[in-house]
Amino acid sequence: MSVEQAFEQAQQKVKTLSKTPDTAILLDLYALYKQATAGDVQGKRPGMLDIKGRAKYDAWTARKGLDQQQAMEQYVAVVDRLLKA
Repeated sequence: MSVEQAFEQAQQKVKTLSKTPDTAILLDLYALYKQATAGDVQGKRPGMLDIKGRAKYDAWTARKGLDQQQAMEQYVAVVDRLLKA
């Protein structure tokens, strides 16, 4: 199975989790997904009043420079850990 196929399957599997992961894991998944699908972060950092947007932007920025294939692999690994927990 290719990395892309595993990534697509992980996107479907994450929707079947019995409970919502904590915020840190959700931000990690978001950042890895965005890095894998869109590459490095783009645009301006949201303002101080947009706490959620700012957290998502910062999580994505932390992945800057990560190869898209590596981001997909890391996303799949996080989903696999969540499914085993």
